Amino acid sequence: MRILNILILLAVSLSFNSCGVKVSYGFTGADTGDAETFQVNFFQNQAAIIEPGIDLKFTNDLQDIIVNQTSLELVTSNADLIYEGEIVQYFISPITATAQSTAAQNRLTIGVQVRFYNKLDETKDLEQRFSFYFDFDGDANLTGSRRDQVIEEIYLRLTQDIFNATLARW
Repeated sequence: MRILNILILLAVSLSFNSCGVKVSYGFTGADTGDAETFQVNFFQNQAAIIEPGIDLKFTNDLQDIIVNQTSLELVTSNADLIYEGEIVQYFISPITATAQSTAAQNRLTIGVQVRFYNKLDETKDLEQRFSFYFDFDGDANLTGSRRDQVIEEIYLRLTQDIFNATLARW
């Protein structure tokens, strides 16, 4: 009886495979449709404050999340799915003050304007601004590895939000 169940399961799975049923959802819930390739054009930093290197890091982080959460192939041109845009906001602002009128806590905010094009289904095209922030102590300097860690946290959230809006449709 057990062998019969295994044979039936095998026959059913082979029949789905031979019928050409294409599953376009991954474990992350990404709907890539019939797309096979994607490209992420360089996200230039056009914010009022130019922080060196954050544009390349963002571009690479966005590529990485799509590579890691889909089966899409990263290409440099003529992709089925195209991401482009620019970093439009990078600023630090005080959010709470001490009795001595100094910042008790600061906030780094990074905003990105994203344009997403789906060459196979233009109804899924998207243009949207995404932003996220990180709060830190007012007496802490945002330099070196601390700055890198804060930007990493912000980019983790931004890239996941962009992924969800364009491929997961959340």
